[in-house]
This record gives sequence, structure tokens and C-alpha cells, in this order.
Amino acid sequence: MKRTTRHSFIRSSIHIADRAFDSYQKKMGSLKAILSNPDDLYPLLKLKMAARHAEKQIPPEPHWGFCYTMLHKVSRSFALVIQQLDTDLRDAVCIFYLVLRALDTVEDDTSIAKDVKVPILMAFHQHVYDREWHFSCGTKDYKVLMDEFHHVSTAFLELGRSYKEAIEDITMRMGAGMAKFICKEVETVGEYDEYCHYVAGLVGLGLSKLFHASGKEDLASDALSNSMGLFLQKTNIIRDYLEDMNEIPKSRMFWPHQIWSKYVNKLEDLKYEENSVKAVQCLNDMVTNALMHAEDCLTYLAALRDPAIFRFCAIPQIMAIGTLALCYNNIQVFRGVVKMRRGLTARVIHGTKTMSDVYGAFYDFCRMLKSKVDDNDPNARKTKDRLEAILKTCRDSGTLNERKSYIIRTKTRYNATSIVIIFIILAILLAYLSSTRTYNM
Repeated sequence: MKRTTRHSFIRSSIHIADRAFDSYQKKMGSLKAILSNPDDLYPLLKLKMAARHAEKQIPPEPHWGFCYTMLHKVSRSFALVIQQLDTDLRDAVCIFYLVLRALDTVEDDTSIAKDVKVPILMAFHQHVYDREWHFSCGTKDYKVLMDEFHHVSTAFLELGRSYKEAIEDITMRMGAGMAKFICKEVETVGEYDEYCHYVAGLVGLGLSKLFHASGKEDLASDALSNSMGLFLQKTNIIRDYLEDMNEIPKSRMFWPHQIWSKYVNKLEDLKYEENSVKAVQCLNDMVTNALMHAEDCLTYLAALRDPAIFRFCAIPQIMAIGTLALCYNNIQVFRGVVKMRRGLTARVIHGTKTMSDVYGAFYDFCRMLKSKVDDNDPNARKTKDRLEAILKTCRDSGTLNERKSYIIRTKTRYNATSIVIIFIILAILLAYLSSTRTYNM
């Protein structure tokens, strides 16, 4: 018994030491990133303060408290942006997101047999009216969401009629679409667009309905609303290639056969080092496909009137074009995780206030992407044409000189002295946090 206890203590000590080392590495990595990009510091601090403020705004009612707490757990960035909306619309969008996240959790769980999964997807729009319904699936926070789904249903039933009808309609159509693709793979580019419509384009349509029901916006066209969803979804599918391929017990394959079969025999072959050249070419083909929706997104955003709704919609779209710029021609998509650094994300959230900011961000990221295009790439001409069309739209807006935030700066606003001061402040903060932690122990 003593031996087992001793070994358990040793294992625990090693685990604690490993976690401490990982924490140290993350801090050093964050510190290095800030010193390399000092313009990120102020937005990061603002974002941290906003996150703490949002966490304090959790409603007291148990069901609403659960919904907003869960929103923070499954999507911190979404939880931040949603706080800007007026209460009624914020509640509706929160429930809309959680209902579709729950639906998505059922679809994503590859351990559920098809004959069980399909009926749940088809009837999910009815389950939201049932305060007692729940279904155990998913992992971590998503499992909690599914196990405690009655809280979501209770909150849903308190929404206004027009909000409930919009959420029910989109949930029904999305569930049916997901069920259709459970039984088939994505073969053609047309089917790829259809799948993305069901899982994301309908989200765009639903949000447009909720905005209209709030009385703050005109009802946007289905085509533009659909593009808003497709641009985000295709970006996620591109970025998440490796995660989806490594899914247990079964890979999830969303890249269309019509595209990847031009480069490899099997979709999984893209992650093998010997196929690196072909993998990057296929990746660039996928990014070029996603870019076709960018101009529609700009048109949709330019028509919005309410500042809070505008920011809510604009920030994810900027994050998408930024992610595509990072993923393009980047073999790391097949090796690990490619995403925008936290500081840049904070700058986007902090600096996106007007349409000129959106045009500016799209302009900067498209320039970044264009600089990475290799003329020897099979789709180089098509990629450049699509980028030039987006750049022209941004230039023709006549607002590029009006923006107050820049994604790409020719030089930082801080000199060497400022950076040293920032470093000293951060060192003091780290020392304070370390002493506090030691005292608490």
C-alpha cells in the first residue's frame, strides 16, 4: 500500500511539474508574442476586462444562468461579442446558438449509430419545446449541454413568438440536412455547398430572421445570408482538416472529393509528408473556393444599420478572412493547428467598429494572402482574380483612409523604450501573480 501511495505521489508530483512547465512555456510564449507585437497589448487587456465583465453579467435565473454560463464555455469569443446586443435579441441569439450547438453535437458524435442519430436530428426542432428532453452524447462541456438541455428548452419557451418560430424553422431544416449527409459523403463542389448551407448557411438565414424580428434590421436576402454562413463554415472546414481526420472512432470528411481527388487518392493522404506539395496545392484550391463568398459578406455587412448587430456579424467574418490568409500555402494545416494569435484576435475585436474597419481588414488580409500566391500553383490565376475582386471592392468603398485600426502596419507605434517599459510592467505582473499563487498554496 505504501509503495502504491509513494508511486502515486511521484506520478502526481511529475504531473504537477509538467503542468507548471507547460504554464511557464505558455507565459513565455505569450510574453514573446507581445514583445514582438506590442500593438497587441492594449487590445489584449481590453479583451481580458471585457471577458471578466461578461462573466459577471450571468442572469440569476437558473435556466438563463445555465445558458449563458454554457455559452462562455463552448465559445468564449461568441459570448463576448453577443454581450453587445440588446437583451431580447441577445437572449434569442444565445438560445439559437445553443440549440444549433446541441444539434451539431449530435451530428459530430461518431459513436452514435446512424439509426439512432438520424431520427434525433429530424425531430430536434420538436425537442426544443419539451422541458424534459435530453440526450447524452458528446464530450466535456458539450456533454453537459446535452445532459442539461432542459434548461435550454425552458429558456427557449420564454422567447417571443417570432423568435421561437425562426429558431424552430432553422432547426428543422438544419436537422433534415444533417440527416441527409449522415448517409452520404461530400462528393461534388455542389454537394459541398449544399452541406455547408445546411450546417452554416441556415445559421445566416436564421440570424437575419432574428435581426428582422427585433425590428432593428431589414430582412436580408437568403443568398447574402447564406454566403455569410458558408464563408465561416468553409474556413472552419479548411482549418480543422487534421482534427476531423483524426476523429475517433471515425474520421469526418468534409473536403469535397471533386477537389481533393485531383491531388491524392485518399483524403487522408494529404497529411503524409511525402504528399506535402500536393497537399498544399489542394489546400490552396479549397481556400480559393471559400473566397468566392467574401464579396457577398461585404455587401451584407454594408447594409446593416444597428452598430451592435454590425459588430456581432463583422468580427467573425474578419476572423475568417484572417484565418484563410494564414492557412493559404501553409503545410502546417496538415501538421497541427493554424489560427490567429490571441493578440491579433483581440485587435480585431477591439478595432472593428465601422464598415471602413471591415474594408480595411479584408484589404490587409487579402494583400497578405496575395503575397503568398505562387505563380506555379495550379489555381494561382483563379486565386489572384478572386483576391483582386475583393481588393477592388474595398478600394472602391473609398473608406480605406478612414479606418482607425490596421491589421498590417509598416512600423509599430511603439519605440524600443516603450517596449522595455511594457516588459517591466509584465514582469511585475508575473512576479505578483507568482507570489499570490505561492501565498495561496
